[in-house]
Amino acid sequence: MIRSSNMREKLLVAAIVGTFSSQAFSGTVTTDGADLVLKTKGGLELSTTDKEFSFKLGGRVQADYGRFDGVFTKNGDTADAAYFRRAYIEFGGTLYRDWKYQVNYDLSRNTGNDSDGYFDEASLTYTGFAPVQLRFGRFYTDFGLEKATSSKWTTAMERNLSYDVADWINDNAGMGVQATSTIADMAYLSGSVFSETNNDSDGDSTKRYNVRGVFAPLHSDGNVLHVGAQYAYRDLKDSAVDTRIRSRLGVRGVDTNGGGDAGTNGNRMLFGGAAAQEGLWDNDSVWGVEGAWATGPFSVQAEYLRRKLKADQSANDMKASGYYAQMAYTLTGEPRIYKLDGAKFDTIKPQNKDLGAWEVFYRFDDIKVEDGNLVATADQSDERKAKSHTVGVNWYVNEAVKVSANYINVRTDNNENTVGDDKGNAFITRLQYVF
Repeated sequence: MIRSSNMREKLLVAAIVGTFSSQAFSGTVTTDGADLVLKTKGGLELSTTDKEFSFKLGGRVQADYGRFDGVFTKNGDTADAAYFRRAYIEFGGTLYRDWKYQVNYDLSRNTGNDSDGYFDEASLTYTGFAPVQLRFGRFYTDFGLEKATSSKWTTAMERNLSYDVADWINDNAGMGVQATSTIADMAYLSGSVFSETNNDSDGDSTKRYNVRGVFAPLHSDGNVLHVGAQYAYRDLKDSAVDTRIRSRLGVRGVDTNGGGDAGTNGNRMLFGGAAAQEGLWDNDSVWGVEGAWATGPFSVQAEYLRRKLKADQSANDMKASGYYAQMAYTLTGEPRIYKLDGAKFDTIKPQNKDLGAWEVFYRFDDIKVEDGNLVATADQSDERKAKSHTVGVNWYVNEAVKVSANYINVRTDNNENTVGDDKGNAFITRLQYVF
């Protein structure tokens, strides 16, 4: 009887499944325009055959864990952190062939804030003036090679420390317009005007201006020669802007959202600048240079930038500089993909589906901030410095999954935690899934 009952249940289930299956696959799908093409590799993409319209749904998840001590904590003892570095839902596509749209929202809340929303990007781009493209909305302004590279495919888990000395150059809080173009298949130019969320005493928003130019006569995968320069400027007259240079020194877990960080013991070091106060500063400017060379599986890249924050009511100007140098090698032989449109590196695509692609790298960072406004006594130096060494390995398991591990050693000068530590160590890992 038991066997007979089981058989009847199985037949009943099969009948129900068959009924719903026949309903699901019966009928037709029609459109009022061109035929549709559905792709499911790397997300869900729907497009018309005439390429007039498209829609793609995707995203990225980066789950991090790290342990760190010394200058990374206030008391110097070991702390750890487990958190989502990024958790993006992304959708974008094409409208009427000449328009592109992109919206990325960060569910981990590490990008953006409560007042402006947690958008990584929300933009509309017009491509009808080819080769010039015009982008409108909220996006990251263009400054530097490593920032141009997506967070999915940067070699180190966190971008270089020099960006910390002028974090506004790559900020996306506000709205703007940007023009970009490739020239003669060997150069890239971009320029943008951005309206920040800061206002002066009249309620006029702070305006930011960015320009970047790159010459890349060699720009195929594994055969890259890239040199560039950039400049950014903003007028801070009568504005209340937070100009503090506070660095996590390459370890996001000292202070982050999206999970558990080091809490009150996390030490995000102050190197210079001041909290928002109207009238302190007159203007803020940054210039920088960048370079990269790649041959086969080997690549090197470096950037340098210098910032000057000109005083108004503040007693002294603030000056800051930073640079990094990095070399990377893919043990399994694959090159880093390079794109002239955007002048940036992209992913590494594994050739062996069983082994994946394995990459090792080393990076050296150096930053210096000169701010006499922070000097308490005459015998103190107004320079605060930090140097870091990062070694790491990236395993590109396939085109969707990447596993990373970084070891970081940091030493600071004239800047310590509460117990006098001026050096620290960290080990951080990441599991990334892109769809």
